[in-house]
Amino acid sequence: MSPGNSLFSARFFVICSFNFTVFLSGFMLFPTGPFHILDLGGNKFTAGLFLAFLTYASAFSAPFTGALADRVGKRRVLIVASLTLVVISGFYAVSPTYTILLSLVPIHGFFWSGLIAASGAYLVDQIPTSRRAEGLAFWGLATVAAIAVAPPLAFWLYDSGGWLWVCIASAVFNIAMAGIALNLEDGPHPSTPSEEARVETTFVEWRIVGVSLTLFLFSFGYGGITSFVALYTQASGTVPKSLYFTVLAIVILATRPLLGLLADRIGHKKVFIPCLASMAVGLALLVPGGTRPWLLSSALFFGIGIGSALPAYTAFIMQRVSTARRGAAFGGMLAAFDTGIGTGSMTLGYVIEATNYGVAFGIAAILAALSLPYFIVSERRLLKAPRKKEER
Repeated sequence: MSPGNSLFSARFFVICSFNFTVFLSGFMLFPTGPFHILDLGGNKFTAGLFLAFLTYASAFSAPFTGALADRVGKRRVLIVASLTLVVISGFYAVSPTYTILLSLVPIHGFFWSGLIAASGAYLVDQIPTSRRAEGLAFWGLATVAAIAVAPPLAFWLYDSGGWLWVCIASAVFNIAMAGIALNLEDGPHPSTPSEEARVETTFVEWRIVGVSLTLFLFSFGYGGITSFVALYTQASGTVPKSLYFTVLAIVILATRPLLGLLADRIGHKKVFIPCLASMAVGLALLVPGGTRPWLLSSALFFGIGIGSALPAYTAFIMQRVSTARRGAAFGGMLAAFDTGIGTGSMTLGYVIEATNYGVAFGIAAILAALSLPYFIVSERRLLKAPRKKEER
């Protein structure tokens, strides 16, 4: 770990640039893949399987790939996963049918989960404990920036040069990821668990998975927002269709660093719990309608919650796992969060078809509200108190 209390070291910016490149490469493919499947003769259902397969493969494998990073080394996992995705991008480019392309997606999801879990755990190794939530907040802004930049670039390449050039661009970014990882210093060397650790823990951090069902309960609604809020906006006659996402991004960028700093000072749980309530309120505000006032107020509350909940929660969890188990802990969190997004997107789609948008977001709001009591009960039962005297 870097000496003293300095957060913005050269290594911190390098790992943030790695995270930016990871999501830049991923979001070249995620929005354009469904369109390519349609071009290959698929329908809307098969087009939707692209993101669904990747999300579930990432979620189900994350507890294992995160634990693997603890055993073989986080930097090694970053290098291998980056280079593997170069190969997968190449296969995507030449796949003659959408069935072959879709068969590659779960493999992509497996290595994608390794990238996210290992890079997050590597970052935590580098930042001071007293500034952990703040550091995670800034690290997450690299993701927001990549998601803002990648889709427009991907669609420009897709429209002007076709799917091949999208895959080439993704492969180039994956090569860049491998280059960045090669220049990272090794983190703490993987060590053989003590006999006590063998008794208390398994390969997968199941207790973290259990507590992280909290993330599932609110990311269920996040999946619905991602997939359907633009359609809701359009159906309500509100313009532009991107209004909600624009406001959401602005709120996240404005509040995440400040609330990350606050979480380190007053306690991670004291920020995380209000974030859970804020997300439930944000989803509930979508129930009455999709007009501009409801959309803006929802984006404000949900943006504050989703923007700062993850840094605060991650910092809270990292105080309760050993250094040797950080990859496994990240994997457990990723599993719950991604499963919630995928399940929410699919389930709420069926609900909207059968009823309406208000009912769908009402269900999401109820689940998000349940995340608060679930977290309070589960963390007391499954997690040990932090080593420091003060409760964070």
